[in-house]
Amino acid sequence: MSTLFAETLKRLRQEQGLSQHELAERLIVTRSTVTRWESGLRLPDATMIARISKTLGADVNTLMTAADRSNEAPNVIMVDDSKVFLSDSLPVLEEVMPNAAITGFIWPREAIEYAKTNRVALAILDIELGTASGLDLCRTLLEINPRTNVVFLTAYPDYSLDAWDTEASGFMVKPLTPEGVRSQLAKLRYPFSGGGDA
Repeated sequence: MSTLFAETLKRLRQEQGLSQHELAERLIVTRSTVTRWESGLRLPDATMIARISKTLGADVNTLMTAADRSNEAPNVIMVDDSKVFLSDSLPVLEEVMPNAAITGFIWPREAIEYAKTNRVALAILDIELGTASGLDLCRTLLEINPRTNVVFLTAYPDYSLDAWDTEASGFMVKPLTPEGVRSQLAKLRYPFSGGGDA
């Protein structure tokens, strides 16, 4: 993946004497968002690039050109209320999809906010998320972007019929395995680069 935008943003930020945290506050994003931009894991959309340009006093065309020359990785999210399970599972996803930008969430609300500002190609969701429901989260994510592939991952196979009522692309029973992920990627409703089109 090209790091041209990442390098350009970092240079412009440092020229202004700003930390990642300070830039994030001015742009009204999280510091981790700036970190992802500067590490080349994510590209901001055109509206945000215009805001960055204004904030840093930089030529918007310079930033747009840098973004155009960068290849955006597909966004993959995983939502599970167990931090330990997420920590064990994210490396499995990275092994199978090395070119994807993979982000884990414990709280469904954070996943929803992320999906509102990032086009999610694949969402892997637990069904029982504490007091929240992965089924409801699926419906919300599909309202945000109907082309998001949703695959449920649960310890309870009995949920499979409920899962199909949500227009999900697939269903897996824990634990997460590379073979299970590859099998689901081959069946995605909306294949994406690095995720089921190979």
